[in-house]
Amino acid sequence: MGSLTSIVFLFVCWSVRDNLKIKDVRGKYVFITGCDSGFGNLLAQKLHKRGFSIIAACLTEKGSEDLKACTSPSLKTVLLNVTNPKSIDNAVTFVDEETGGKGLYGLVNNAGRATPIGPTDWLDMEDFHRVLDVNLIGLIEVTIKFLPLIKRSRGRIVNVASVMGRLAFGGGGYCLSKCGVESFSDSLRRDMQHFGVKVSIIEPGFFKTGVTSLEIIEKDLQRLWDRLAPEVRYAYGDQYFDNYIKVQRFSMKTLCSSDISKVTNCMEHALTAKYPRTRYGAGWDAKLFWLPLSYAPAIVADVLLKLLLPRPVGIEKAVQKNQVDV
Repeated sequence: MGSLTSIVFLFVCWSVRDNLKIKDVRGKYVFITGCDSGFGNLLAQKLHKRGFSIIAACLTEKGSEDLKACTSPSLKTVLLNVTNPKSIDNAVTFVDEETGGKGLYGLVNNAGRATPIGPTDWLDMEDFHRVLDVNLIGLIEVTIKFLPLIKRSRGRIVNVASVMGRLAFGGGGYCLSKCGVESFSDSLRRDMQHFGVKVSIIEPGFFKTGVTSLEIIEKDLQRLWDRLAPEVRYAYGDQYFDNYIKVQRFSMKTLCSSDISKVTNCMEHALTAKYPRTRYGAGWDAKLFWLPLSYAPAIVADVLLKLLLPRPVGIEKAVQKNQVDV
């Protein structure tokens, strides 16, 4: 009974502490990347309504105009390509001027992309760069260049990773980039604690956004499949591609949640809580399956993921013909 009482007491203390909020958000500037759609777009709108001074970074003019149309003139937008150093420099200058030199309270690194993604031997280095340059290298460069403004106000940094940064189960740059975001954020948090800067990591499960568009994923998978060398396609077998597409459709249609507020609520907590968490698992699949599985022995994760992913149907024939090395 004593142990149960202690657990309940600790949980209540944690819950009370977790729900403590900062006193006032007025005049606090938050810069959010990737606001054309999805998480970034919704977060910008929600924080704007709460009274934060929002500067939303969009990749396109259309994204910027659409966001301004559904908010008020006090929300500012700036065009930003996180793979372009000059574009990042221009954004830093814009934010510094907009904040009047008093610093930036919040930086939310949300911009990202998922494709190309697929079996590793379907990909080339350009495919890896297209994802890593946005999700990891771009995030790092944005963070480093905005750090002086964040340190000036003893602010917060919120980096969007993924459950796939904790459990890699798809070839390509996506899992690599999100693992990198996890590591970068951990080292950054420990470095910045001396300056009063807090760093949080968001780990979403599967959600329906522009990044997870089934049309985009299938089109890119078809591109990868069409360019494969004949011996590689033979080893996988034509049926493999169809099965792989079925798995993607199942993941996007069945596992993906359309309620992206589950993610933006985590981002909002990281910015408004007096004591923000280090990590936020977002979505039922993240909390109940992917993140727990990431702590399991590798053999357990391998077996479960093997059940989800298709097996190359031409591999036995290829081995018999000595066309693949196993």
